[in-house]
Amino acid sequence: MSSESISQKNPLAVERISKLIMKFAIPAIISMLVSSLYNIVDQIFIGQGVGMLGNAATNIAFPISIICTATALLLGIGSASNYNLESGAGRPEKAAQIAGTGLSMLVICGVLIGVGVLILLEPLLHVFGVTPDILPFARDYTGITAFGIPFLILTTGGNHIIRADRSPTYSMICMLTGAIINTILDPLFIFEFHWGIKGAAAATIIGQIISGIMVIYYFAKKRNMSLTVSMLRPGAEYVKAITSLGMAACINQIAMAIVQITMNNTLRHYGAQSMYGADIPLACVGVISKVNMVFMAICIGISQGCQPIWGFNYGAKNYERVRETYKKAFFICMAVGISFFLCFQLFPRQIVSIFGSGSEAYFHFAERYFKIFMFLTFLNGVQPMSSGFFTSIGKAKLGIVVSLTRQVIFLLPLILIFPMFMGIDGVMYAGPIADGAAALVAVGFALYQLKDMISCD
Repeated sequence: MSSESISQKNPLAVERISKLIMKFAIPAIISMLVSSLYNIVDQIFIGQGVGMLGNAATNIAFPISIICTATALLLGIGSASNYNLESGAGRPEKAAQIAGTGLSMLVICGVLIGVGVLILLEPLLHVFGVTPDILPFARDYTGITAFGIPFLILTTGGNHIIRADRSPTYSMICMLTGAIINTILDPLFIFEFHWGIKGAAAATIIGQIISGIMVIYYFAKKRNMSLTVSMLRPGAEYVKAITSLGMAACINQIAMAIVQITMNNTLRHYGAQSMYGADIPLACVGVISKVNMVFMAICIGISQGCQPIWGFNYGAKNYERVRETYKKAFFICMAVGISFFLCFQLFPRQIVSIFGSGSEAYFHFAERYFKIFMFLTFLNGVQPMSSGFFTSIGKAKLGIVVSLTRQVIFLLPLILIFPMFMGIDGVMYAGPIADGAAALVAVGFALYQLKDMISCD
């Protein structure tokens, strides 16, 4: 049977685009939301049970979570993108070998990062901007969650490969199971057992371990691909292909970690010179960044759901389906962005109140940060969605450039420069400028790429 006839038997090549987006994107969105829920649930219960310093501690620890996600996306998205491109081109055995290499690398990297965090725990927290009052909470929380890092990375990265293997529902169930366990155990450990922030950390890693075991079970018993034990041995050429297509998503996450660390140190420095003090800005931004994760999870989930459609059809040279999928994803991201923009502008105090109480200064800073920093939220989904699009069709370098725009090229310099002239308000005004510039660049590159496909039809 020819590769073309194999391709045409795949639903990705013939099913209605809107139906495919719903089939793949909804489980992907739920998976991403569940991933965000780990941090948000911890933030809510810690805010209620521990207080503002507990919320600040999770913000200090957040760069480690971002680094883990970066590693998982490097290997997970890289493996999934190559898997779909090779499957679309009619090379299923090579596709399975790439998936096997990706899985083994997820395990190896997860163990190495977990051990590294435990060895360098306190120096890392100081680099991330911890204050003396926050340090005991951050040390307890991060010291425990480090043991869950191998399972977090395997779950996050492995679910991309499961989705590429045409099992989006199982991928969703993996993430959902861990989040439900975490949500049940959080109040039990924090309030009933009186473990405080240590209880939140313990609940988190138990949920991650269960999800990780479910990923292992899928590839052992339920997979669609023809995966053998020998394919789990990492191959240099496959690692190179995986990292090439996963680099854009990885760099975007690493950039987020760099920006978060810079942001924490900037807030600590300029906050101490303001009416708010050093701890209030750290706590507020920690809460707001978790809320923003919900919005970004939806947009990234849309991108991840579209990834098999983009990748398979680009590999099969069905360019019209690639263009149609991008256009639909763009309008969905814009609609979601407008909804969150209205919530952030109209209900900032109510949103922050969910995560615990605070002084009037605490709520005043949080409201201003929501209204100013998040002013162009309705554009924020375009950049990660477009970066995922470029990666899915094999345009790795373009995906990397787009992934760098908001965090590194625009936001990072602005949060360093603006506060020199505007104090802590400079951080707030840096946000919408970076958001608008990044969206313009992403749309410009996408339009060029879509037009180029027309000439290939």
